[in-house]
Amino acid sequence: MKKVLILCTGNSARSQMAEGLLRQEAGDRFEVSSAGTKPTEVRPEAIAVMRELGIDISHHRSKSADEFLGQKLDYVITVCDTARESCPVFPDTARYIHWSLEDPAAAPGSEGERRLVFRRIRDEIAERLKSFAAGENA
Repeated sequence: MKKVLILCTGNSARSQMAEGLLRQEAGDRFEVSSAGTKPTEVRPEAIAVMRELGIDISHHRSKSADEFLGQKLDYVITVCDTARESCPVFPDTARYIHWSLEDPAAAPGSEGERRLVFRRIRDEIAERLKSFAAGENA
């Protein structure tokens, strides 16, 4: 099983959603984890929009990228520019992939407006992960 680490700054939204989505999409083929360069807490909005798809990430915790140093990883996927710039070096990683995704946690507006941004980012991540998993399947 290939090991995938999805990395963001806070490990609070994008990377957490990506971890849940990839586990659902291809969890039988990948050991999936997520982490942050400056971990915080999992955002309630991320938990809510994932629940809409039947994916429960409420038990996830924000983890530091340092927890994965020294592990052999097949993929490190960074989902924000800040994480890419401050990503620790994982010397045994086969491949690095970078996706520059908007931070939904920074979205202004009402709770409903913010939730729309979380959904949009969740769906963008889902599409990218489908392509990623399909390419790995080839």
